[in-house]
Amino acid sequence: MMSEIIDTAFQGNIQPQPGRTPSLRLLFIPPQWDSAQWLVPLRAALPNDDIRIFPEVGDPVTIDCALVANPPHGLLAKLPRLRFIQTLSVGVDSLLTDPTLPNHIPLARLVDPSLTSAMSESVVAHVLSAHRQLHIYRLQQGVRKWQPISQLHAHERKVGILGLGTLGSAAANKLIALGFDVAGWSRKLKHIDGTVRFTGRDGLEMLLKRTDILVCLLPLTPATCGILNARTLALLPQGATVINLARGEHVIDEDLLNALDSGHIEHAILDAFRIEPLPTEHAYWSHPRVSITPHVAATTDLRTAIPQVVQNIERFRAGLPLAHVVDRERGY
Repeated sequence: MMSEIIDTAFQGNIQPQPGRTPSLRLLFIPPQWDSAQWLVPLRAALPNDDIRIFPEVGDPVTIDCALVANPPHGLLAKLPRLRFIQTLSVGVDSLLTDPTLPNHIPLARLVDPSLTSAMSESVVAHVLSAHRQLHIYRLQQGVRKWQPISQLHAHERKVGILGLGTLGSAAANKLIALGFDVAGWSRKLKHIDGTVRFTGRDGLEMLLKRTDILVCLLPLTPATCGILNARTLALLPQGATVINLARGEHVIDEDLLNALDSGHIEHAILDAFRIEPLPTEHAYWSHPRVSITPHVAATTDLRTAIPQVVQNIERFRAGLPLAHVVDRERGY
């Protein structure tokens, strides 16, 4: 498997170039669960660069670039020569909560096309599950109950998507192709054929009031933290389903549990949580109206992610504009 990743990681003209200059000193802070899988292809693609694996930083003054997943707060501020930060994940919310993060250093996020495809697949799978009421049949199976449920057509089911960026737009297009009545809400009004689009506070309320199945794909920013709360959940129609595939901080857990217990929300499908792994004592585990997946809606594919990281490093080395630089005011 490792050899396959190395062999395929450099498709698209990303090949080791032994003669490149100048060499860079890179601080590598990988995701905890797959550091070796990242490191081997990175070293193969950047053979002349000095890749230092955290916590073995060496002399902090010599570090040019940081390739990071979730670095400890305060660490990057201690690298006086740091000139570029490349994340190894799509989300940058944990980085932006670091009050010491140097504001003058460009920060680029990972935009992996395979993540877009994977996320839209997850959205379709969960929306179809909610639409076909499979969670009710699973509960019936537990008590050996045989009772068919009346079924709506896709065009009779209103799906609302919070966030119409790259991920939300791709998911919307797939749901439209299946015949669902799709609407979306975003910070700025986006044009997607076949959808009803909303923006602003009033637009959010209008979207929620018309939505049977709500999908959250928002980036986590101060404006979106806690957006699924008692007030907004109450705007959804009785019996709605909530699907959160974004960040756990988008949901006020107590408010969602109260809405589920009252029956106002029929079902919640949750992939991200405030604390991960989800503590074993958390009420979500045993709630009959909650379905849980362990933050797997869209996982990084190294075969497509590593070429993007390497490409941005080469842009930095050559003095070219970096790809996918984060707008810190927007938070993504």
